Amino acid sequence: MTPRVLSAGILVGDLFVPPLPRLPTAGELLVTDDFLMGAGGCAANVAVVLSKFGVDSRVVGKVGRDSFGDFVISALAESGVDVSFIRRSETMGTAKTVIVPVAGDDRRYIHTVGSNADLTGQDFGSEAMSGIDVVYLGGYLVLPGLHPEAVVELFDAAHRAGAQTLLDVVLPGDSHASMDDLRSILPSVDFFLPNFDEASHLTGEQDPEVQAACFNNAGAKTAVITMGAHGLFARSATDTLEVTAPSVDVVDGSGAGDAFAAGLIVGLLEGWPLERSLRFASAAGALACTALGCSAGIPERQQVLRQMATN
Repeated sequence: MTPRVLSAGILVGDLFVPPLPRLPTAGELLVTDDFLMGAGGCAANVAVVLSKFGVDSRVVGKVGRDSFGDFVISALAESGVDVSFIRRSETMGTAKTVIVPVAGDDRRYIHTVGSNADLTGQDFGSEAMSGIDVVYLGGYLVLPGLHPEAVVELFDAAHRAGAQTLLDVVLPGDSHASMDDLRSILPSVDFFLPNFDEASHLTGEQDPEVQAACFNNAGAKTAVITMGAHGLFARSATDTLEVTAPSVDVVDGSGAGDAFAAGLIVGLLEGWPLERSLRFASAAGALACTALGCSAGIPERQQVLRQMATN
């Protein structure tokens, strides 16, 4: 079948450490259960969750000419994702992340940008847009080779093709990103999906309603501020919505935001009202937290819908 979603952005070889009772002290060997290796990064995670929900997608991104790149491509292909638009960097290795969850604390990430720095606007051919109804770009602001003009060109091409656009960002701890990095892009964005910390960093505001208004005023049609266990706040020209988060037993929060984006995309493709789409997306994001890795806790679509009905 022709993919309906183009999922673009960062691709990563992920190595997950099982949840630790504590971090080891200097020089200490802490024995754990087996590690988990997965194809990760926003573009991969969204595509894999969409596959679980019965939606075909293609991925645009960049990996290195190494075993990690081989693994990312093969893992996505095994999930039914169209990998024909994933390119190989000639100069950089595949991006990698080590994820370390600690009981009672937030997880730690150790990351190398790698070949994601080599993704440019030239990697988005016009053929990649064929048959596409939704264009998602994830990990923007850690894609140094993807300039704002290229993002605007991608999203404008999506709109000309009748597709909707979603933008998600990633801000490393030392990021100096600001609203200035997004002003030319947001008018081409139908759904902007920062989490609360990212929105706070970008706007300097601590109220999610004010944060969302800042993004709307800068041109984003709908801004969705995700707040983990505290739910979300969404604002558009016609709607203001707050959605509570489902209660789950958290094992690993990795990939929750990407599962949320995939759930929202399902709602858009189905033509659901915004509130139903956001509730489905919230359920998907919560379920991603129930198992180690970015998507192992996600069931098929009907199970999520039944859980929504029960809640």
